[in-house]
Amino acid sequence: MELQDRKIIVTGGARGIGRTAVEAYVVQGARVALLDVDDERGEAVAASVTGPGSARYYHCDIASREAVDTTFDTAAAAAGGLDVLVNCAGIERFCAAQDIGDEDLDRMFAINVKGTMLTNQAAFRHMKESGGGIINFGSDAALMPYPGGAHYSASKGAVTSWTRTVAHEWGRYGITVNTLVPAMWTPMYDDHRATMSPDELAQHDAMMQGLIPLGGRLGDPARDLAPMLLFLAGKGARFITGQILSVNGGLNTVR
Repeated sequence: MELQDRKIIVTGGARGIGRTAVEAYVVQGARVALLDVDDERGEAVAASVTGPGSARYYHCDIASREAVDTTFDTAAAAAGGLDVLVNCAGIERFCAAQDIGDEDLDRMFAINVKGTMLTNQAAFRHMKESGGGIINFGSDAALMPYPGGAHYSASKGAVTSWTRTVAHEWGRYGITVNTLVPAMWTPMYDDHRATMSPDELAQHDAMMQGLIPLGGRLGDPARDLAPMLLFLAGKGARFITGQILSVNGGLNTVR
């Protein structure tokens, strides 16, 4: 129960990896604030998780500075502080590079990049005096060619660069900042698979078999990613910062 009474904010906590994080932290006794814009799912997660810890839902658009600052202040006040930020919120879109329009480009960077910066800045204000940990989410798409998702790749590259720099700047305050790179089977991945024809799906699965040495498919968030989320939120990770930490079954090797 190393995370007993640990105060944690999880963005994008209504589904996918964010939901997995909320559930894992509550089981370990943490007090979790889950932030999302999907009120129905967010409220349902907060009401359904069980354990010695607790979860409370807050509506928050992480692309809005006012919303982020207000929500972080409210959540931290309710919990009695902030020890860890897990910034899971993000979007992914697919389009040929030459066809990416302004609306998709602006939305991608508003959530994935600006949202990361705003949530990290808000967390910094609450961690400056006592230290803490920030976990941002990158992607293998930023570390290797990602045809059909150049804007997503670019946004995650920006997250990684931001993370390395603020880890250096904020280390003097006892704040660690790392980029977690997961390759997990999530509802977002299910949505992507639903757009494929049977032939395309068969080709895709054959490709994944060749790309991922461990199992030939994306990992299970609860089994494969939650242990890393628990470790990074605990005091045992206090001397790890500025790193790209991949949990991807060998899909890609960080160089």
